[in-house]
Amino acid sequence: MSKKIAIIGGGNLGTAIAEGLIQSGFVSPKHVLITKRNIQTLHDLERRGVLVSDKNEEAIRYADLVILAVKPFQVDSVLAALKDEFRADKQILVSVVTGVSIEHLMRHVGNKLPVVRAMPNTAIAIQESMTCISATNVGEEHLQYVLDMFNQLGRAVRIDEKLMDAATVLGACGTAFAMRYIRANIQGGIEIGFDAATANLIAAQTVKGAAELLLKKGSHPEQEIDKVTTPKGCTIAGLNEMEHRGFSSSLIKGLVASYDKIAKD
Repeated sequence: MSKKIAIIGGGNLGTAIAEGLIQSGFVSPKHVLITKRNIQTLHDLERRGVLVSDKNEEAIRYADLVILAVKPFQVDSVLAALKDEFRADKQILVSVVTGVSIEHLMRHVGNKLPVVRAMPNTAIAIQESMTCISATNVGEEHLQYVLDMFNQLGRAVRIDEKLMDAATVLGACGTAFAMRYIRANIQGGIEIGFDAATANLIAAQTVKGAAELLLKKGSHPEQEIDKVTTPKGCTIAGLNEMEHRGFSSSLIKGLVASYDKIAKD
């Protein structure tokens, strides 16, 4: 059954979630309410039937499922003002705020309200996010609804909350790492003769196709690598040169450096 959804915070992430949900048909626009202090920037969503408001209290009273999409430094003040509005027996709180634990959220909303923490990435804007989810006090039916919702915006997986920092690095920072790889591919493509636009297209589509092979076939990367590395061929020559230059080790060290940075902060 479709639920009424409120999104607290109409910034880039909040609006991307709203757009993805209505574009996918998961929920009717009239069943989505999004808040922001300056609602002028939400007129496009409003024209498409989404409800908009500058009052968070109004959104809480309206919704069955509340998505918290504010900045991390705003969480305490926003939830402190709303703590008496939540209905623990009828609502679910889903936080997409980076770095804020379920325990921290529950200090404000109490330990009876079902709380889900979700970590999407920027590809949510085109319904291609990888979203990691953890939960407390959430029944299987409600949890499945949240998983189904984020599966409309890409793919979703449930993880232990202790892995959320790691999920941030692999799934969110990972977008930037993938972009840097694509950018290097484009630069290499230009050096061997392509114009920038054509190199961009070839590099981006090749990465997309490689990812789809893994997702749709469930294969291991090495299986797909073996299919294109022939004896004395150009692929293995390139791969070996990259490894000699520290390609894999540099990427792994970058991931670990990002993770260490989160852990220290």
